[in-house]
This record gives sequence, structure tokens and C-alpha cells, in this order.
Amino acid sequence: MQSDSSPPGTDGLTPGEPVRVNLGKPKHKAAGSQAVIQSFKHVFGQSGLVRGAKLMTQLNQKNGFDCPSCAWPDPDDHRSSFEFCENGAKALASETTLARANRKFFKRHSVAKLLEKSDYWLEKAGRLTEPMLLEPGATHYRPVGWDEAFTVIANHLRALPSPDAAAFYTSGRASNESAFLWALFSRRFGTNNLPDCSNMCHESSGFALGAAIGIGKGTVTLEDFEEADTIFCVGQNPGTNHPRMLTTLQAAVRKGVRIVGINPLIEAGLQGFAHPQEAIGMMGVATPLASEYLQVRIGGDQALYKGLAKALVEMDQHRPGEGIDPAFVRTHTTGAEAYIAHLKSLDWGQLERASGIAKAEIERIAALCAKGRKIITCWAMGLTQQPHAVATIQEVVNFHLLLGAIGRPGAGLCPVRGHSNVQGDRTMGVFHLMPDTYSDALEERYGFTAPREEGFDVVHAIRAMHEGKVGVFIGLGGNFLQASPDTAFTAAALQSCELTVQISTKLNRGHLVTGKTALILPCLGRSEKDLQGKRPQFVTVENSMGVVHQSTGREKPASRLLRSESAIVAGIAEATLGPDSKMPWNDWIGDYDRIRDEIEAIIPGFTDFNRRVRHPGGFYLPNPAKQRAFTTPSGKAEFFVHPITELTPAPGQLILQTMRSHDQFNTTVYGMNDRYRGISNQRRIVFLNPEDMKERGVRPLQPVNLTSHWKGAERKLENFLAIPYDQPKGMAAAYFPEANALVPIDSTAAVSHTPTSKCVFVTVEAS
Repeated sequence: MQSDSSPPGTDGLTPGEPVRVNLGKPKHKAAGSQAVIQSFKHVFGQSGLVRGAKLMTQLNQKNGFDCPSCAWPDPDDHRSSFEFCENGAKALASETTLARANRKFFKRHSVAKLLEKSDYWLEKAGRLTEPMLLEPGATHYRPVGWDEAFTVIANHLRALPSPDAAAFYTSGRASNESAFLWALFSRRFGTNNLPDCSNMCHESSGFALGAAIGIGKGTVTLEDFEEADTIFCVGQNPGTNHPRMLTTLQAAVRKGVRIVGINPLIEAGLQGFAHPQEAIGMMGVATPLASEYLQVRIGGDQALYKGLAKALVEMDQHRPGEGIDPAFVRTHTTGAEAYIAHLKSLDWGQLERASGIAKAEIERIAALCAKGRKIITCWAMGLTQQPHAVATIQEVVNFHLLLGAIGRPGAGLCPVRGHSNVQGDRTMGVFHLMPDTYSDALEERYGFTAPREEGFDVVHAIRAMHEGKVGVFIGLGGNFLQASPDTAFTAAALQSCELTVQISTKLNRGHLVTGKTALILPCLGRSEKDLQGKRPQFVTVENSMGVVHQSTGREKPASRLLRSESAIVAGIAEATLGPDSKMPWNDWIGDYDRIRDEIEAIIPGFTDFNRRVRHPGGFYLPNPAKQRAFTTPSGKAEFFVHPITELTPAPGQLILQTMRSHDQFNTTVYGMNDRYRGISNQRRIVFLNPEDMKERGVRPLQPVNLTSHWKGAERKLENFLAIPYDQPKGMAAAYFPEANALVPIDSTAAVSHTPTSKCVFVTVEAS
């Protein structure tokens, strides 16, 4: 069986785009003067000099608006006047651009012509300004009023044979208020089909941590980073994906904290940081970060952490109490005996082979950790998008449990979220599998029977659309097409729908690969004033460490026809449900305090929400694991025993991972460069180990074809440029969303069902 490669216009690459690239040496430090130059270039170039400067001083301030980029937390107390990073500046520039994709733009460009453009070109088209409708058989979108748009949606939803024939997708940029209304509307409509971006990123973290420690969130604060002895940065690239983390890591290193980088590729942001707000940083002098760097094989993190834990156990056998914290294990955990017996049975040769790291190196790192036991492990997509992601993350937890490195200052677990409110959206109920306590609360307060059966996550939703089981898809933010795996399959799924709706600020490819009818509903950005009945409103968000705080836009909206996300959700709900819902959707929108009152009534931890969130900096949500209270069935933290998973490609195949370039955030492409890896002017890139290139007779910059292999099916992309790069033999890497076409729809992580974008078996051959 063979799957065709992506049809024209669905892979984000302009057909016939000239193959060109400027190749330089990878950098060994992040930020510095270039970060400042690029920040100003993007903001001033798109937003204007005076306007751009004013906006930057409001970003991530206590009386300003939350960055629409990553979810790294703001300092609780003092904040600098420039509390943003280069990629935050790019996100701000993108949102506040003076360019407009208005009705004239859509009249000038047919959908077919727009599909010929690259993702970068679409991003540069500018802000959307009014609702647009694409009718069956039409070649162009046409403008419509909000009432007509809501009527189109309501008519399609009411015509469905079942509420479960609709899917309500959410991006991590939705505010708490809009996410709460979104989750409430879907349940009142009658379905738990709430696929969201968490399904494609940190879902594995949620399942792993929830089972092991009773909460699917991290257990540290910013203050813990400076009190730690050792910080592990695993499967993440902070220099590109969450650059504000570099300031935290720099401060930790200056306090004597050791940083261990664990990643197949050598990344500049883990090697050094030239702080752009310091004179020496602007001069290019960097603070060294990772003093240890383990280039683990893709998928080998589980074996590495088993090795670290095995080293602790062996250390403890010779010197009891030196490797393991016996009091913590005895008092706060269960399952330790079975886990320790499992570790003793493991063969060091298999651990070395699976991880790619030598026994002596593993033992040395374990001995360093045992000395102080103040350990923080941070991780991101490098762990969560593996086939055995849940087991891997539970192995990280096991290591921490042996050391007692949870619930003490300077120690804990830190899944680093990528999108600005992805954690908050889940807290608000955006999940296809909410607990019964949530449904009970909805029923008690609103008087309807809430659906209890499991809904569709992202992969199941794509399959359901493909099979005709879902006929209406509505996306609250994001770029579902380009973020999802198996691009051609996802495109066909969307095209099978009767109606697709995208609530967005900017144009993206998901607006062009549509159902028979399609709507674009333009919304306010974070930076823009939200007036309801002439009254200014603010929204709230939750960062990676469980802090809920305000975000208040102050900029004039890009168009007078824009509506807030919350107002759009309420408009859809009112038009669809009418008075039968017995919910005052319009009243809630008139004053967001009323939405927060509803959140307080339904979501645990939000007592006295409106008062507490008005405190500068917000408030922390309850996190029992921080106090060593584990809300698992046993009441204790759970050790999990999993077999070692070795990723072994067939002869001639490599294991490919997808990743971001420095000039993008998630699927949004800000530019064609990847400064830290030495790449300019090109995104059709595959990074290869030099020995693998030599074995295949591939020269640097030679065009190659990539073919992924999964259960007899093949997916192919052509004319990618081969770039030699420092990574373990047998590994490869390419940018997403371009390489998403290679990720099989059925290749998902066990338990979490997350697409395995960090484990794609490919062959590479000359074009």
C-alpha cells in the first residue's frame, strides 16, 4: 500500500520555489546583539517605529498584555522594562502588522491562487478584517456580516445527524474565558469532541504525570531554578522555542547550578546565552550554559533515564542511602520494590545501545545528581512525541522519586509548554476526556445532561472527518491543517466536511483547504482593546507553572469589524442553541467578570477569581504535588515499570524528527532563516549525520527525496537539500510543518495518542 505525497498547495511549500540556500556555521550561543536587531527589525518594520516601541513596553507587563508566543512564566516580582524575547517580538510584529488581508485582497486572489503561495507569503498577507464566506463551488471568498456567518454555522450544526458529527478544535492561544465558553458550548450542544493542540504536544506529559503524581502539570516555580543543583534540559531547544527561559538558566548558572543538555542535535540555546539586556551580552560575550551535553539517540531518553536510575540503585547497594532517598521512597511512594528489581535486571549493554550514551557517562551524571538531590528536569516535544512517550516521562518521574526530588525547594518536574495558554485551555475544560466531577458541576449549575462518553482527540477527529463521521469542523485559533500529521490525509479529511470554520487573526493554509462551505471569522489579538458595550475588558491566561494572570490589550483593533474570541463563541452558541440553552451568552459577553464567576463555580482552584486575578501578577493554582500530596488512587506517587523500547529502523532507513527553525513559532513562519543552525533563505532542508551522507553518496546541499515508511505505506517529499549536522549516526531532522506530510496518521504514542513527529522512519535518496 502506498500513500501519495501531499497534493499541490497542502505542504506549505510554493510549487516551483527555487532551490537556494546560504549555509554558514552553526552558532554556539543564543541571543546577543543579533536578537535585538532582529526584534527591532520585525516590530518596527511591520508595526511602525513609534507604535512598535510603545507595544514592546506593554508586552508581558503586569498592566499589559500576555505574549502570544510561548508560555514561559513571568517573574513574580520585579520585571524589566523589556520583558520579551526575539520570538516574542516576532509574534508581536505579526499580530500588530499594518498589512491587511481585507475584502479587496480576497477579491484579487482566488483560493486556487492562494494555495500556490508559501506559508511565509500567507503570513505576510496581514490581518484579517471581516468575516469571509466560501460557498460551494465558489472560487473566491466573499465578505459576510456576523449575523449571516453565525446563521450559516447554526444551520449546519442543527442539520447534523448527531452532536458527535461536529468537532470543536482549540489552539493554545485562546484565553481562559473563551476556552471556558467553548468547552461549555460543545457540551451543551451535546459532544465531547474537543480536539486541541495539547493532543499534538504535551498530551503525553499529562497522561504520564497524572498517573504518577496525580496532576498533569509541572511541580516547580521560577524560584526553584536558582535553588537547584542540577537542571536537565531534555528534548527541547530553549533558544528558539522559549527564549525567555535562557534568562532563567543564566541566573541559575551564575548561582552555581549545573545544566545538563540532553538532545540529539547540538543547539546554540543550550550552549551559551548572550543576554541582550546586558552590555557584555550585546558585545557577544555569552554565559556558558550546559556544562554536560548528552547527544542521545532519538527515542533513547527512556533508556538513558533507566540508566541514571540503575546507577543510583547500584550506588545505594554499595553505600546505602547515598543513591536513593529512603525516607521519601518509603513515605511518599508505592511500587519501588518492583521498579528497583526491574532496574537490577537490566543489561547495561542494552541501555547503552538504546540511549547511545556510555555507561561511564551515565554513572558520572547520576553520581552528580545524588550529591544534592535538588534536581529539575525540563522537557518538551523531544520526549512527548515519541512512540513510548508516556513511559519515557514516567521514567523521568521514577528517577526523581528515587532521589526524593519532588516537593522540595530546587527540585521537581517541568514540562515546558509551547503555546501561551495551552495549559489554561485544558484547565478550563478543553479536553475530550474530562472527569465526571466536571460534568457533575455542569449539570448542577446549568441543568442539562452533559455528555460523558470520550470524545475525539486530534487524530481520531481527522479519521472521523475522513470517514464522513464528522461533517462540521470549527477551529478556535491555530492552523489545524499544518499542525497535524500526515498532511495529505488531513487535507482530505477537511475537504470531506460539509462546513469548516476558522477563528483567526491571520491567513493560513487551513483557510484554503476547506469543506464544501468555509468561513473565516476574524478575531482580536492579545494586544488589541476589547470593548464590550464601550466597557474595556481583560482576559486571563495560565502559564507553564500554573500562574493565572491578566492580559489587557491596549492597541486599536486592526478593524472595527473584529470580535473577541469570547464574543465569537457566544455568538455561535446563541445562534445554534437559542433560548433553549437557558444560558445568558450575551450577558456574559457584556462583562467578562460574569464569565469568570462561571469559571469559579465550575473549575476547582478559582475561588474568589475576580478579586485574586486583579492582584498584579495573578495567583498560583493549587498543585498538591508541590507539597508532596499525591492525588493518585493510592494517595502516593507511583513508580511505573516499563520495558525498554529500542527504536530500530530497517536497513537503510534513518529516524527523522521534525523541529522548528529559529524564524518560526509553531506553524507560523516569520522568515526563511534559521540563524542558530547557520541556514538562510530555505526551509526545504534535511539535516543528516555526515557519515550517513557519505554512505548514501549524498553531498552537502545536494537535493534529496525523503520517503517515510509505516506498515507498508510510503509518504514522499521531494527536493530537500541535504545539510551535514552534528547528531548521532542514523538520525535525521527536518522542519515542520513542511515535513509533517511524512508523519503517518496511525503512528501515535501509546496511551496519549500523540502523533510521533519525533520518530519517523525514512529513506533518503538523491533526487
